[in-house]
Amino acid sequence: MTFPSGSAPRFSPIPGPGAALDRVLALPSTEPVWRLSADAYREEAALRQYRPEWTWAAHGDDGRVLARALWWGQSDSAYPLALDCLATADEVPPDERAALAAALLEAGHRAFRGAGARTPPLYNLLRLPGSWRDDPAHARAVAWRQDAARRAGLGVEVERLQFEWTPDVPLPAAPERLVFSPEPDDEVFLAAMTRVAEGTLDAQTVESEAASGREAAARENLAFYLDRPGAREWWRLAHTPDGALAGLAIPSATPYHRNVGYLGVVPELRGRGYVSEILAAITRFQAEDGADRVTATTDLANHPMAAAFARAGYRNTETRINFSVPAQ
Repeated sequence: MTFPSGSAPRFSPIPGPGAALDRVLALPSTEPVWRLSADAYREEAALRQYRPEWTWAAHGDDGRVLARALWWGQSDSAYPLALDCLATADEVPPDERAALAAALLEAGHRAFRGAGARTPPLYNLLRLPGSWRDDPAHARAVAWRQDAARRAGLGVEVERLQFEWTPDVPLPAAPERLVFSPEPDDEVFLAAMTRVAEGTLDAQTVESEAASGREAAARENLAFYLDRPGAREWWRLAHTPDGALAGLAIPSATPYHRNVGYLGVVPELRGRGYVSEILAAITRFQAEDGADRVTATTDLANHPMAAAFARAGYRNTETRINFSVPAQ
């Protein structure tokens, strides 16, 4: 494999702050997809959400930066959780970008596995417009990244819609048909998560269940939300007035803002509008706790959930594509 310099590129993390990082952050790329700014990188690096060992570049034999991959994690993460930004320099020929980027990702993945990571981090292709397929420049930029992700083993692709509620929109009406109560027992919540996962339209849950079974997939979800910045005390079970389990509400948070987290309705009670009541309960809780922004995501194919967000006053702000390894 040869590239603009005429020889095989070198793949490595940056040694630390300084000139090497400056060159990586200044990578010349004019593609229309979102790129992390140098200021944003440095701000989050100060919180250890970006780190030198998670910041990789492909260099030509003359030292030029040909591509970069910026992985992100929480401040206390042992390994990166997601690839946030993947870009090649404008000088890299379009038909070579996927191969170069894939080789860069594979180098990073090998290093993370060597450090103890069980699976490669997912890749989030962020902030795409909903009409990205209709714009040739966006379509080309997405296409080579899709190819690179697949070559690097991130073969599961899910397109998702990002939603946002802000206080300039009226709060959804308070729930009237469901009763919400705390439940400190994780095993009780696990049982509820297993119930609401039946017949789900969420692609990641469907794949996890197919690979490891419904209970194991629910345990993975439980562990994920226990590890989020949101408090366990926020979680609620939803029951009908006669005491039947209707669903669950897990308000959550990221290092940046509050989010909807996880919600669901048991199969036998779907189609009665309970999803809107659960979403209203989460939204009202977050707003009353001072959130100035509440975000949420759902799969492009999950039309009922997208409709529920719209009814609750959430607006669709972006489209993103997630790439991950197949569930084991």
